[in-house]
Amino acid sequence: MNGSLTIATVRTSTMRTPAAIMKHVESFHFRCFLLTKPFSSFPSSLPIDPEPSDHDLPLLLHSILSKPNWQKHPSLPKLLPSISPSHVHSLFSLNPYLLPQTALDFSYWISQKPTFKHSVYSYSALLNILVAYKFFGPADKIRLAMIKSSASIHESRFVFELLMEMNKNEQLHSCFKLSLRSYNFLLMSLSKFLMIDEMKSVYSEMLNDRVSPNIFTWNTMVNGYCKIGNVVEAQRYVTKIVQAGLNPDTFTYTSLILGHCRNKDLDSAFRIFRMMPSKGCRRNEVSYTNLIHGLCEAEQVDEAIKLFEAMGEDFCYPTVRTYTVIIFGLCETGRKSEGIKLFEEMSQKGCEPNAHTYTVIIDSLCKDNKVDEAREMVGRMLEKGLVPSVVTYNALIDGYCKHGAMEAALEVLGMMESNNCFPNERTYNELIAGFCKKNVHKAMAFLDKMLELKLVPNVVTYNSLIHGQCKMGQLNNAFRLLEMMKKNGLVPDQWTYSVLIDSLCKVDRIEEARNLFDSLKEKSLKANEVIYTALIDGYCKVGKIEDANYLLDRMINQGCLPNSCTYNAIIDGLCNMKNMKEALSTVKKMAGMGVKPTVDTYTILIKWMLKEGDFDHAHGTLDQLISSGCQPDVLTYTAFIHAYCGVGRLKEAEDMMIRMKEGGVFPDSLTYTLLLDAYGCLGLMHSAFDVLKCMFDAGCEPSHHTYSILFKYLLKDRRTKDDSPAVNLVSNGMLFDHADVWKSTEFDTALELFEKMRQHGCVPNANTYGKLIIGLCKVGRFVVVQKLFDHMRDQGISPGEDAYNSLLNCFCELGMYDDAMIVVDLMIKSSQFPYLDSYRQLICGLYDQGDKEKVDTLFANLLRCGYSSDEVAWKILIDGLLKKGLADRCSELLSIMEKMGCQLHPNTYSLLIEGIDGA
Repeated sequence: MNGSLTIATVRTSTMRTPAAIMKHVESFHFRCFLLTKPFSSFPSSLPIDPEPSDHDLPLLLHSILSKPNWQKHPSLPKLLPSISPSHVHSLFSLNPYLLPQTALDFSYWISQKPTFKHSVYSYSALLNILVAYKFFGPADKIRLAMIKSSASIHESRFVFELLMEMNKNEQLHSCFKLSLRSYNFLLMSLSKFLMIDEMKSVYSEMLNDRVSPNIFTWNTMVNGYCKIGNVVEAQRYVTKIVQAGLNPDTFTYTSLILGHCRNKDLDSAFRIFRMMPSKGCRRNEVSYTNLIHGLCEAEQVDEAIKLFEAMGEDFCYPTVRTYTVIIFGLCETGRKSEGIKLFEEMSQKGCEPNAHTYTVIIDSLCKDNKVDEAREMVGRMLEKGLVPSVVTYNALIDGYCKHGAMEAALEVLGMMESNNCFPNERTYNELIAGFCKKNVHKAMAFLDKMLELKLVPNVVTYNSLIHGQCKMGQLNNAFRLLEMMKKNGLVPDQWTYSVLIDSLCKVDRIEEARNLFDSLKEKSLKANEVIYTALIDGYCKVGKIEDANYLLDRMINQGCLPNSCTYNAIIDGLCNMKNMKEALSTVKKMAGMGVKPTVDTYTILIKWMLKEGDFDHAHGTLDQLISSGCQPDVLTYTAFIHAYCGVGRLKEAEDMMIRMKEGGVFPDSLTYTLLLDAYGCLGLMHSAFDVLKCMFDAGCEPSHHTYSILFKYLLKDRRTKDDSPAVNLVSNGMLFDHADVWKSTEFDTALELFEKMRQHGCVPNANTYGKLIIGLCKVGRFVVVQKLFDHMRDQGISPGEDAYNSLLNCFCELGMYDDAMIVVDLMIKSSQFPYLDSYRQLICGLYDQGDKEKVDTLFANLLRCGYSSDEVAWKILIDGLLKKGLADRCSELLSIMEKMGCQLHPNTYSLLIEGIDGA
């Protein structure tokens, strides 16, 4: 990790070898079969060293090359598939006295193999050998090949620095200085990656070297500056062309068109475009494409299409880039069907889409929630022999992450890596954001993976992780990430603080939220409407309406305009205080400030009118909502259904459900559950299960509350038949104790539920079992859970991560640590992540029992699972052991982390050492 330390740099301690693995005694006898699909990005065991032959390959190659007729050596065909550019670089670097002709011959021989492509580094090592032996003719060709092979900004910078250093070598300068051709190709390589400062240095070096630039040189400089929109500087080099007695050509003018378009100066771009024929310069496909691109970026797509259709007037034909630019413009302006139609027409007109064209379509499909179609498009690419780029894969990964389909996103990551396409910062940012919605531990693990690959996390990375930790209720970790972020030289932004302030407010830590808010000024950060709204909402939630209004006034005085969310927070707060009059007055103030009430505004009012039993005013407000141009959403309709079910007006509730579906609004789990409860209350269990069937058919997952309501009525029915005392459960509006239901639920009750579900066409699935297990674990019913796990296995259903974690937490809460260890072992074998909070409880509990050897084994296995080392240290060592005063135990586990190569951030080490020393 960046800036990571070793323990030796901050402390000295005696380190103990972890105890031998201890066999578990299985006291929790459930027959659980395991998920077999691995979490590919995280090893299930310690990494092993590469095979020795890989390290020795350069030595073996040198041995072979030292022999005559080395091309016929019998070992070469076997070694060939393993030879990479890095091996060739090592071969030449480690053997600088290798005969230059042999080095050249081997370089040519290996380059003819279809699986091999030289890198700038392999070329540079060969260049050093050739120059040392004064093979200047071949060296010049290798120098040009090296420049042309630069595939990234890092490689281009490496080549630039190497050639500048060689050019300044006095011994080489007279016989191997850069030629005009080499200078021009180097400038072109630097221009490709917008390395303008380096281009200026090369141009200056060229003049100092008394190498006269030509029109190619000046055109490259013009193009480089135009790429970044610096037309003024570009014009200086146009002037040099004229001063040299030359005329600007098509390339010159086409570059200027690009520069003006980059500056969004379309008038100047068109002026040059129209002027070109009068200057004797033919407008070519690039001239047209640059201007079409400028029009599309300005969202003048129709004008771009007109220009596209006029290309034939200059005997120009659209290139693949021209088509791609138009397709991108159509997709970006919401005309996706036209973009896809043009994409399909390309091939018919003899222009085959390239990887970039496909990427535009894939990205558009993903943004349109058509991820499966996008995946099929990647398949079409591969069938045509096109290689998806990192941008292509990122678009697909982002699409899956936004849908929460993390397994699919990881499959794409695996496909990407297997095709030798290396993930970049954006890839990991998308994966981190996706996992933060489901499992922040996996998101944190990807942070470690980023650092391992020398990728640099940015503000977006940390903001996602902070949000993920806050969502999991781990505010301490969120603030630790904030400090880590600062330590890494990143400046937290308004989004960072808005998430933290909002999260503090949600757990009633209002004063801390206010202190953080007040500290923004000294951080030179101005609070925006999101930050103000978060704090205003916090005050309203705890009934401090005066403080909220004071903050609203301050917000307006500071020139930060409140939005609908700000006013909605205050309106909701006033409704909670039963001050409907003031709430309605605030709606008027809101409109007076030019802020239009939203569907949320009206829904807040409707909800409180219904709570007071004022159905007439609620319906009037609904009509007002619709007449204002808003459309009711699922919360609006659910408020009505909740109110009608609560007073037994089931017909009106049903009508509202019908109206909801006719309006294109899909009920959520709460909507269905309310209706299901109402049917159950009236003894209409057949209708209740029909609602459940509707949920299944709509792909809406029932919650454990849904199932607890079904159990409530099954238990009530059973006790009525048995003439036994009924459980004191109130059904009205779901106001009953769910815990009592789960405490009363037996395994045979679950079987009865499953049977009734099947009768109504609802086959119990992994979600069904998972939700039952979660509910039962909350009240410690692990015996019933054990039977459910067995039953799952018999039905061919795999336990999900939530189900396992609920069971693990249950065992830890009950002090059943041996059983908890078995669950951990099962989860790890299934490539699932146990929550670190449970690990913390388990490790502290085992220490309390004196089971140090079990802890050492458990902790070592945990470290092999791919968790973030920092998060492990935070949750287990700091929040667990140090909080319990177990500093010695903390030191022992820290030693295990060091022995296993875990890298901790300096901030984490500081916290640990302070805690250990303080104890």
